[in-house]
Amino acid sequence: MNNPKESVIPSAVSHLSLRKGNSEFLIDKSGVPLSWDLAVSATSQQLSEALGARHVAFLLGAGASSLMHDTEQLGIPTMAPLAKEFAETTGVDPKKHFLTANERTLLADRYGLSVEEPPYNTNLEKLMEVLFSLQFVLASSSKAADADGLTLVRGAIDKVKSYVLDKCTKGAFSSSGGDKSVLQVYKNFYRKLVIRDRSLPRQWVFTTNYDLFNETALDQLGMQYCNGFSGTIERRFNPAIYRYALAEQIDLSQRRWAAVDGFIYLCKLHGSVSWIEDSHGLYPIRELQEPSSSGQVMIYPTPAKQNSSFGAPYSDLFREFQGRIAREQSVLVTIGYGFGDEHVNNIIYQSLTIPTFRLVIFAPPDANAELQKLSDLNDPRIWMISGLTPEGKRAHYFETVVEQLLPALPSDRVDQAIAKVVDLLIRPQDPGDGTNHA
Repeated sequence: MNNPKESVIPSAVSHLSLRKGNSEFLIDKSGVPLSWDLAVSATSQQLSEALGARHVAFLLGAGASSLMHDTEQLGIPTMAPLAKEFAETTGVDPKKHFLTANERTLLADRYGLSVEEPPYNTNLEKLMEVLFSLQFVLASSSKAADADGLTLVRGAIDKVKSYVLDKCTKGAFSSSGGDKSVLQVYKNFYRKLVIRDRSLPRQWVFTTNYDLFNETALDQLGMQYCNGFSGTIERRFNPAIYRYALAEQIDLSQRRWAAVDGFIYLCKLHGSVSWIEDSHGLYPIRELQEPSSSGQVMIYPTPAKQNSSFGAPYSDLFREFQGRIAREQSVLVTIGYGFGDEHVNNIIYQSLTIPTFRLVIFAPPDANAELQKLSDLNDPRIWMISGLTPEGKRAHYFETVVEQLLPALPSDRVDQAIAKVVDLLIRPQDPGDGTNHA
């Protein structure tokens, strides 16, 4: 690979961009973008070297659990589609999770809050920001007339929460015979993390998502992981469990131990649909086998996330996030994360003050203001990977990253070779190819 040069990739049917600061890496000596296959190979090589760092962590955002096939959502929608559906759907049953026509009218007439208008119809965080502010003001009021308004606002907040929970647990992926495409992407992702030098610390996967794709994928792969909970019958959150490691004894006579391959630390920064508050016991957060319809411990999409992250268990989870990336020889890879969470961003920005920290972002530099700000730093430690595949898919989407860009392990290549041989052996032969068919 030639030395990177300052370059802007021209528009094309397909291309791949890897920018280190403002320098494009995937170009030849004359500044022409590499072909897709060469660009993918070069990118995988660069990622392989980066993932060989002493401390490696991944941050998966909402985009990782979203997968569109034609016009069908096979996973969980990202923020803009979520807000659009909530804003445009009028509920009939007051107990369901869409605002009724009467509730919409009251919110608009009393407080000038029209959920169908920008920015609320594109961002649930903005809607919740206003609703929580109204709730605070109305709850502090001594006027009897504000009691009805408080009930209205609290009802609207509950409906947004219920709606978000429903989207995280129900969809094309949720039934036993449902679509497994998103789950398969997660499984392929963890397969690529399975081998790592035993002398290096185990990899961490942080996520802002509430869903259970990570846990389900790891369980089905038979991979061991630590998610901060201990116990069997009653699994309770205990941050001390993150200090433990899974090891195997390799020398009985000298009591020598080695870290188990494929062990993963999973940290869900915003909680999970399977967490509930339980006041019994030393640790009041329990993990259930299946999501419950009440008592969820999740930081819903509200500005209160900044404050909620200071309370247990989130203070412990964010301490782990900061402790794992804010250190020497550390690499953080973000996939499906649009840098929309200020409390997460602050920790990442603090880590950039460490000279050996490296940030790999799968997203276009101009996707939003935060990403543009990072791009404008022109810091060669900040890599941004994006583009368009020959099939017309975004190169930074989780599926493309996992299937084409993350470096393949030797075992993956062997599996692929075996699969091709098996396919050749069992594939029906064309009668016209001269093969004798008994």
